[in-house]
Amino acid sequence: MAATAAKLAIGGYQFQSVEEGHGQPVLFVHGSVSDHRTWQPQVGAFAARFRAVAYSRRYHWPNAPIADGANYAMREHVEDLEAVIGALGLAPVNLVGHSYGGFLCLRLACHRPDLVASLALAEPPVVTLLASNPPRLWEIFGLFATRPRTAAALLKFGARGLGPATAAFRAGDVEEGLQIFGTAVLGREAFRSLSDARLRQVRANLIVAEFLGSGFLPIDPREVQRIACPALLVTGSSSPPLFHRLIDRLEELLPRAQRVQIPEASHIMHEDNPAAFNEAVLSFLARR
Repeated sequence: MAATAAKLAIGGYQFQSVEEGHGQPVLFVHGSVSDHRTWQPQVGAFAARFRAVAYSRRYHWPNAPIADGANYAMREHVEDLEAVIGALGLAPVNLVGHSYGGFLCLRLACHRPDLVASLALAEPPVVTLLASNPPRLWEIFGLFATRPRTAAALLKFGARGLGPATAAFRAGDVEEGLQIFGTAVLGREAFRSLSDARLRQVRANLIVAEFLGSGFLPIDPREVQRIACPALLVTGSSSPPLFHRLIDRLEELLPRAQRVQIPEASHIMHEDNPAAFNEAVLSFLARR
């Protein structure tokens, strides 16, 4: 059975979604420069046992684009996630979030635990567990005393990746910014290996306002420690070191955390090695 596409009208905005299968709900939440298509290898595979739903977040293809001068606000995206769960009657839902989408799932679990049955978080960039947004240099140097590997990875990612990419976007050089950001997040070889179709998805969802806007919300470690639902923390074997170090911190904090590494995969591990990713998350859900 093919996935069914539908539009959700929430608060005057329309969200594209796809759905397949029946049973306990699983909601897939994509990251940056992506849309619901990134979950194609998952929706069909999960539909054999679950009600599998994926949606394109606000401003992402094929939804209405962001207006000039508008803020790409994480708080709004968390509120959208909550509204989607309510509109589709998914609660309590198994959330599978990748990158920025994983951050949204974690924030929702902190503040609306009644909506969340479980979390599968694929390398959420939870930098604000450790530092301000953006990180201040003195905070990074302070981290060297307690978490030297994390501090080194954060400094490198900022200096060679996010910092120059943001500068390029601010200067209007979108292609240069994309090259820098993609290389920093995926690694040089993984970014160069992206298919033409995936690059088209990237460009359709490259929202400059995301890089120039208000950025990531703060997240309190004490709130994360209070999350009672089971959590699966997923990394790619060849992902940049910063993502692994951030998962280290989440593993320390989440009381019911399990961890798995997807072989032959970088940051978009659910696309790089969908069979291994699906097996890991499905096994996690089965153990629940």
